[in-house]
Amino acid sequence: MSQQTASLEVRNLTRTFGDKTAVDDVTFTVEPGKMTGFVGANGAGKTTTMRMIMGVLVVHGGEVLWDGRPITAADRARFGYMPEERGLYPKQGILDQLTYLGQLRGMTRKDAAREATRMLERFGLGDRLKDKLESLSLGNQQRVQITASLLHAPTALVLDEPFSGLDPVAVDSMVDLLRDRLREGVPVLFSSHQLDLVERLCDSLVVLSDGKIMAAGTREELKSRGPRRYRVATPPDAGWLRDEPGVRVVDVDGAHAVLELEGEGTQARLLERAVPRGLTEFTPLVPSLTDIYREVTR
Repeated sequence: MSQQTASLEVRNLTRTFGDKTAVDDVTFTVEPGKMTGFVGANGAGKTTTMRMIMGVLVVHGGEVLWDGRPITAADRARFGYMPEERGLYPKQGILDQLTYLGQLRGMTRKDAAREATRMLERFGLGDRLKDKLESLSLGNQQRVQITASLLHAPTALVLDEPFSGLDPVAVDSMVDLLRDRLREGVPVLFSSHQLDLVERLCDSLVVLSDGKIMAAGTREELKSRGPRRYRVATPPDAGWLRDEPGVRVVDVDGAHAVLELEGEGTQARLLERAVPRGLTEFTPLVPSLTDIYREVTR
């Protein structure tokens, strides 16, 4: 399959509902072959942004670009979209409706049926092809919905909470499918409340709160922002660190402390003071995505 090279961009995207601004001047880029995680609390504006990208909602300000130019309906028709409200037919057979959806996306009936069967088998649903969707568990219905989004070899993926309701095995299967698309150069944007999963999978992150971007960048960029924290141990008591200039003690528990250092030369001065006190540990702490999220949204 030919490699895709296009990026998906939103520039100064804005959307209001009455007097409420749901999305406020949002700008970010999803690079080809990269996975971008979209995180934020309920009501932060993630779903509204995705709906504007897909043309489901009218853009009130800013623009959506595909391959450096304003996006068109034809571009969007080639995207894979998984909306917040799932849209499959509960009383219709699984393979029949996936084949039909593939045909709507320009596939032949034979190709759509073959690809749907292949993907469902990867999800462990090869023996349920003729079953009605409503006969499946919610987790398996989610697997079918994901298959519908990926079936037609999309040029980009916009997925709203795609991992919701999936067990760990299904998550791994879906990750494998997404990585197939990433290797083809497809840009992937997905939202999730599972911050540990976002941190594990994503090349870059966008943190949204009250419709505004609070932080954006690669994992490394986000983890390097803000003060550096260290874990320090000076038995039997690390309480003396509270009185050191340029040191902000976050937590003390007996001989152990977590602290932040401020100003040039603070680390060297602190080490000079700590070594005579029996320093046994001085370890930089790398913040998790959860730490970063709490910091930027509080």
